[in-house]
Amino acid sequence: MHSNPFTDEELDRRMSAMRAAMAGRGIDIALVSSPENIFYLVGLDHWGYFAPHLLIVPAQGDPVLVTRQMEQVAIRKMVRNADFLGHSDSETAADLAVRHLGGRCANMVLGLESWSSGLSHGMGMALRGGLVVQDWQDITGMLDAMRLVKSDEEQVYMRRAAKAADAGTQAAIAAIHDGALEADVAAECQSAMIRAGGTPPGFGPFLRPADRMEEEHTSWGEGAHQEAVFLELAGCVARYNAPMGRLVHIGRISANDAQAADLSLRAFEAARAALRPGVRARDVYDGWQSVVDAAGIPEYRRHHCGYLVGIGFPPSWTGGPRVTGLRHDSDLIMKPGMTFHLMSWFTGTGRGNFFVSNTVLLGEESAELLTGTPPGPHVRP
Repeated sequence: MHSNPFTDEELDRRMSAMRAAMAGRGIDIALVSSPENIFYLVGLDHWGYFAPHLLIVPAQGDPVLVTRQMEQVAIRKMVRNADFLGHSDSETAADLAVRHLGGRCANMVLGLESWSSGLSHGMGMALRGGLVVQDWQDITGMLDAMRLVKSDEEQVYMRRAAKAADAGTQAAIAAIHDGALEADVAAECQSAMIRAGGTPPGFGPFLRPADRMEEEHTSWGEGAHQEAVFLELAGCVARYNAPMGRLVHIGRISANDAQAADLSLRAFEAARAALRPGVRARDVYDGWQSVVDAAGIPEYRRHHCGYLVGIGFPPSWTGGPRVTGLRHDSDLIMKPGMTFHLMSWFTGTGRGNFFVSNTVLLGEESAELLTGTPPGPHVRP
């Protein structure tokens, strides 16, 4: 989180693809506000995204990055393919963007990411109210779709992030025992990821005791572990997040949990086998669900069995406020170069609990596991 990780050739390829998409929709100027998408186009990796950023991408000419003036040093160091306009804290990015664009948009079509986490309602209103344009288009998802398939450069970072995830997971497992403090397990986990080359992930890690297993997005507290520990975390390198998850039992694993583990692992492998180029997301989910149905619990269904991952800024490693999931109703076509957080989660069935997940990379023929920690069951003393 201190440098631009991309080559000029990579950035040029992305900007050309962006402008081709704009041309296909008749857009003269795109206003990009999502932190993930700004990073994708210009490589700005910092925590300054808590304040609004606006990347103005014209059909021709140099892009312009608008944000607080105080960010000038980091931007000068990292951003090579866009000009910079900084505003004081007595005005907003929208004020400066409107002033910069002036009255030259009257005959133009402008694109705006209406569902971006980086675009507040007030900022959107200020842009629409301050600029006279021919028309506005919602370009939400246009850049997100480009980010789904990872280039060779991006795959290198995903592999490095996966190694950091493995280091954190293995350190957490080793630190777990009966009575281990939740904070100590978290400290060992995060320390190992950092030492393995990891940087702060989009969110997490989520490290919870058994009685809070189903809380989804909460983490360690002030207590001590006793029965089981839920681990879900992501290694992160150059903003690329590689998540994985394990369930660790303490002392023993019950017969029900052992059966849930067997079911979960078989369902995971079925989903991975179904994940092939050309199939739909729903086909991958059906691969997972078919194992569940055959086990006699067809009523147990999940909202997805995984989702696409890659670039992620806080507060998410999913790449923004939307989750591109492997859902039962999704017709998204699987393509080589896509990376996924693939998971198999069984809780609340009355037949035991288990959870396993990994980052996988879809190759030309099949899905490769990038995270390599044994899936378990893991039983600690």
